[in-house]
Amino acid sequence: MIELRQVPDRWRRLDVTVRDLPLALGLAGAAFLPALRDYGTQVGELLARPLDRWAVLVIALECLPLAVRRRWPALTMLLVAAGFAAGQVFGYHSFAGNALGIALVSTGAHLGRRRRVVAAVLTVGYVGLAVALDRLTGAERVDEFVTFYLAMALAWGIGAWLRSTRAAEAERRRRVAQDTLTAERTRIARELHDVVTHHVTAMVVQTEAAKYLTAAPDRLEQTLDAVTDTGRRAVADLRHLLDLLDPGHDGAARTPSAAEVGVLVEQTRRAGQPVDLVEDGEPAGSADSAGLTAYRVVQEALTNALKHAHGAPTTVAVRHTERDVVVEVSTAGRGAGAGGGAGSAAGPGTSDRPEAAVPGSGRGLAGLRERVEALDGEFGTQRLDDGGFVVRARVPRTYSAAGGGS
Repeated sequence: MIELRQVPDRWRRLDVTVRDLPLALGLAGAAFLPALRDYGTQVGELLARPLDRWAVLVIALECLPLAVRRRWPALTMLLVAAGFAAGQVFGYHSFAGNALGIALVSTGAHLGRRRRVVAAVLTVGYVGLAVALDRLTGAERVDEFVTFYLAMALAWGIGAWLRSTRAAEAERRRRVAQDTLTAERTRIARELHDVVTHHVTAMVVQTEAAKYLTAAPDRLEQTLDAVTDTGRRAVADLRHLLDLLDPGHDGAARTPSAAEVGVLVEQTRRAGQPVDLVEDGEPAGSADSAGLTAYRVVQEALTNALKHAHGAPTTVAVRHTERDVVVEVSTAGRGAGAGGGAGSAAGPGTSDRPEAAVPGSGRGLAGLRERVEALDGEFGTQRLDDGGFVVRARVPRTYSAAGGGS
C-alpha cells in the first residue's frame, strides 16, 4: 500500500504530460459549469452566444493543448491562441478563455528557442483579431485592446521572469557543485602530498645514503631496514587516507594529531636528519583539526629539511595550550651532506611567497598556509642569518570541532 508521503515523489516521477493533463481537463470541464460562465476572458463587445457542439471544439482547442505546455510550449501557445480567437469571433465566451493567460505564462517560462518569433506571431494574430472584432461590432475601443495586449505582455513577462529565476538557481547549484568538487579535489591533493612526499623523501634520502655504506654491512642493513619501514608506513598512511576519503567506509579512519609528532621526528632521525624535539603542555586526547594541521606543519617542515638541508641540525618545538597549538621548526644553514646548507638549496620560507622558492609542485607550504588560515590561525616562514630557515604556525583550537581533518 502506498504511503501518503510517497505520493509527491511518485507524482514527480510521472511524465510532464501526465502531470499537466489534469489542468487541461479540469479547465475544459469548468467551462461547462453554469456558475463559471461569467468568469471567462472576453475581448471586444461581441455578444455571447449559447454553448453548442461547435463550442465544444473551441473549448477543447483552448484547453487541451495545456497538457503539452511544457513539452511543446510554442505549439501549445499557438493552438490555445487560435482557440481563444475562435471563441471571441464566434461569441463563445466561456471560462476556457482563461487558458490564454496560463499558456502565456507557461510559454514565457518554458520556451527556449524562437521566443521573439512566437511573440511576433502572437502580436500579429492579436491585431488581426482586433480588426475582425471591430468589423463585426463596429463599436470597439482601441484603448481596451491596448490594455488587454499589455495584460498579455505582463503574463508573458511573468513567465520570462520565472525562466530567468530558474536558470539563475540552476547556475548557482552548478557553481556550488563545481566549487565543492574543486575543494574536494584540493583537499585530496593536499592530503596525498602531505602523506606521500614525506615518506618518499625519507626513502630517497635513505637510499642515497645506502650507496656509501657498502663497506659497513651493519649500517647498510640498518639503513635498508629503515627504508623498508618507511615504505610500510607510507602504504599504511595511504590506506588510512583512502579510508578517510571514502564516504562508504564503515570503519574509523585514523587521523594523525599533534600527539604523534614524536613518531614523526623519530622517522626523520632514521632518515639521517638530526632532529631535536621540544614539547610543552599536553596534546589533545583525540584527533582534531588543530592537531592534524599542527602535525602536517611539522611533517612538511621536516620533509623540506630533508630535501634542502639533509644533515643540518633541526629543532621541532611544539607548545600545547587550551586555546591553540604553536609549532616552530627551525633548520640550521650548515649541515653534513647539505651541499652548502639550506642557503644554497634555496630552502622554503625565503620570502613572503615561500611556495615560489620550493622546487617541486609548490603545494607544500602554500597548502599549509591555506590550512592554517582556514582555521583562523597564523603561519609564517623566515630565513635565518646563517642560511637556515624557520617555519612557524599557531593553530587555534576553537575550530577543532568543525574541522575533523578536512
